[in-house]
Amino acid sequence: MTDLVTGADGLPRCAWGASTPDYALYHDEEWGRPLRGDDALYERLTLEAFQSGLSWLTILRKRPSFRLAFDEFRIEKVADYGEADVARLLADAGIVRNRAKVEAAIANARAALALPDGLSALLWSYAPPPRAARPRSFGEVPALTPESTAMAKALKKSGFRFVGPTTAYALMQATGMVDDHLAGCHVVRDRPGA
Repeated sequence: MTDLVTGADGLPRCAWGASTPDYALYHDEEWGRPLRGDDALYERLTLEAFQSGLSWLTILRKRPSFRLAFDEFRIEKVADYGEADVARLLADAGIVRNRAKVEAAIANARAALALPDGLSALLWSYAPPPRAARPRSFGEVPALTPESTAMAKALKKSGFRFVGPTTAYALMQATGMVDDHLAGCHVVRDRPGA
C-alpha cells in the first residue's frame, strides 16, 4: 500500500484514511483539524489514552458509547465520579473496560479542572510552529517530538495519567496542533491556532 491513495470517490487521501468508511469520514472531517475547548480536548485526550495498545478503529467505533458512558466528556461531571461510576464503567461492554484507563480518565478530569488557565490553553501552548510543507510519506512523520515530550511532562506534572510523549503526539495530530496529512491529500485545513 502506498502512503497516498485515491479513493472510490476520486479523492486522494492518506492511505490509512481510505482503509474503511469509518476512517475515511474521520480522516476527512476531523483528524488534523484545529480543535479547541476544554471538554472537546479532554475527550480526545481520554480516547487517545484508551487507544493505547489497541486499534484507533476500535476506539472510533466505540466513541458513541464512550460519550454516553462519560457524560459527553464534560470535565466537571467526570471529575465528580466515584467508585460507583468506576464499577459502572467497568461493566459497560460498549467501551474499553480497563480499570487503569478508567481511573486515569477520572483523575485526568480532576487534573484538568485544577488547571488555572484550562486544558485547551495548556495543550495548545505546546503546538509547534507550522511546517513549511506537509510530509511526503509516513516515513517523515515522527512518533513523538520535543513538543509532545514537553507536553507529556507538563501533563504528568499536573497529575495526568496515560499521557506519554507518543500519546501526546497522537493528540497533537488528531486536534490539528500539527498537520500530518500527506502532501497531495485532498483535506485542506485551517492553520493551527485558527
